[in-house]
Amino acid sequence: MVTTIAVIAAGAMGSAVARKLVRRRSEATRQRAIAAGMVEASYSSIAKEARFVLSILPPSDAVSFAQKFALVARSVGASLLFADCNAVNPATVKRISEIFHESGMGFVDAGIIGGPPQDGYDPVFYASADDADRLHEFHSLSKCGLKISLLEGEGVGVGDASALKMSYAGITKGTTAIMATMILAAHRSSPATSTALLNELHQSQPVLLNRLGGAIPGMVPKAYRWVGEMEEIAGFVGDGEGEIYEGIAKLYSRVEKSLQEDNADVQVLKEFAEAAKKM
Repeated sequence: MVTTIAVIAAGAMGSAVARKLVRRRSEATRQRAIAAGMVEASYSSIAKEARFVLSILPPSDAVSFAQKFALVARSVGASLLFADCNAVNPATVKRISEIFHESGMGFVDAGIIGGPPQDGYDPVFYASADDADRLHEFHSLSKCGLKISLLEGEGVGVGDASALKMSYAGITKGTTAIMATMILAAHRSSPATSTALLNELHQSQPVLLNRLGGAIPGMVPKAYRWVGEMEEIAGFVGDGEGEIYEGIAKLYSRVEKSLQEDNADVQVLKEFAEAAKKM
């Protein structure tokens, strides 16, 4: 029996996940979908035909999509399993879960840790749910090529996978943001300050400098997507310390603005990273 899996939407992660499973809006998105073997479909047809729906969207779109899709799915009596795989905080994913509550549809909280799947590499889908049967139903997608790790145990439910995602991204993407922030601040002081920072990192923090050389260039094209994620992490951490991630969201917004406008900050970051690689 063929299992129909809907992946919303065909961004870099979504299209790569779809390609893994089968081994719409902009033309680029459409072409990624076609290349991945995805077929464009209406919400109604998805609700009627799909057994699984994987929502892989920018954080800001997660709730609105769930609301629109659940409305259509309820109207056709769908009994599918909806997995929210977005970088949202536990409060947000619980809100999304409530949208599907008592609808006859299952719900799984799935946090993706890692980049898009590619040859020889797969990110991990960490999953938690209030319904153990639905959680294990989601785990059956591991037979289709997804790398899935279940969070189970006393007190575990919707929100725990997202909490793990927030915690991990807060460390990894937070570290990248701190590095970028201080590179820009040193350069603003003077070129000599920037050079001295590079040399000191080479002498006393070679591991950190090596990470910087790869993390900074890799961050630049993704900065726009990380703004919303950092805002979600700020909400997860809460008042006080959460303000750290509000600042990090502003840093990523600054990088995206530079990329779209004069490119000055981006150039500073790229030149520092290139210099780091050569040391």
